[in-house]
Amino acid sequence: MSLEDFVIFSSEVTGFTEFDLLGTGQAESYLDTVTKAAGEQNLSDLLSTYRREVTELDQEQARAEQLTRAVFDDPRLGPVARNIIKLWYCGVWFGLPPEWTEQFGVPGGDGGTFTASPQAYAQGLLWFAIGANPPGARAPGYGSWAAPPRIPALPSSPIPSSLTR
Repeated sequence: MSLEDFVIFSSEVTGFTEFDLLGTGQAESYLDTVTKAAGEQNLSDLLSTYRREVTELDQEQARAEQLTRAVFDDPRLGPVARNIIKLWYCGVWFGLPPEWTEQFGVPGGDGGTFTASPQAYAQGLLWFAIGANPPGARAPGYGSWAAPPRIPALPSSPIPSSLTR
């Protein structure tokens, strides 16, 4: 399992480019977080399943459907994949669901919720997605709050239902 594989998968599921993800400065920290919290084997299986089942498909809709079937619908891989998305957007690792830990164990400690790094909150993709600065973490500049943030239009392709669970 490599940082490159993790960033490629993360790019697909977050909708941000690999360049954007690397630009947050959090890729290595997030890879370490997921490895410790979900277990090296679970992450390795997730990335190899993604690489084997999804990366060779060219059509966006086919990729999304196969990603849903192969990863998000899988009882072991799906919760980990959804947590990776939340990690990138919020900077927080959310404890895996109790049913997951009952079935698969708690690979990396207590299985709780925690902030991945001191910079994770300010670098969360949610701030980039809504075109705003994180309150209390990054100075927005004089007068920047005089107008509401500009929220980019939603992508035309539907978000797979597996991502909204």
